[in-house]
Amino acid sequence: MMTIQEIYEKFDQIGCVTFSTVSDGRVESRIAHFFAYDEDGLYFRTMTVKPFYKQLKESGNVTVCGMYPNTEVMHNEQNLPSFHPGYTIRIGGDIRELSMEEMEKKAEHNRDFNVAVYDVKKYPATRIFVLYRAKGEYYDFDYAKEHRDHKLERERFSYGGMEIVPPGLKITDQCIGCGKCKTVCTFDAIVPGSPYRIMGNRCDECGNCYVNCPAKAIVSKGLSD
Repeated sequence: MMTIQEIYEKFDQIGCVTFSTVSDGRVESRIAHFFAYDEDGLYFRTMTVKPFYKQLKESGNVTVCGMYPNTEVMHNEQNLPSFHPGYTIRIGGDIRELSMEEMEKKAEHNRDFNVAVYDVKKYPATRIFVLYRAKGEYYDFDYAKEHRDHKLERERFSYGGMEIVPPGLKITDQCIGCGKCKTVCTFDAIVPGSPYRIMGNRCDECGNCYVNCPAKAIVSKGLSD
């Protein structure tokens, strides 16, 4: 499983990412970035005068996502979308606000926190938060198979005690071994056997196997028909 450092490095490589919160039942988003990490989690900042701060304090959680290295959507001769190889990463979980004393103590051992201490002193409305309990997913895609023989590598991760649901759909013992699922899978994610097996790290959860299985042996993670 990815470490907090590895998660931070993926976000840091992107730079500015999307932070989302809920306000009055509606999702609100803005662009920000994580400025540091340690064994306690990922750190970001905002100001008390912003709606973002109010929403963080009211909900106690945040969701963050980004894409690297290119967000461009291209189209082929059939006008179908295509993408440069890259990755997306998302994370969501529980946050808490740090005191100035906590920040100064962390800055003694980690220079990345010096910026936060400086900001608070220069802009007194600045507040620092840590995403201390979270889960998410790293989604590495190469849809045209330019660099490997399969389209997708995905990994779920968590820290702080959060549980994760493994990626991919699942084939049950109702499988009759007809091979229809493997035929319609465009992600090379299905392995023959008794029953057939879906490799979650390659499965996009596109639903092709689910809708084509004659034995209804594939479990949906969404709403069943």
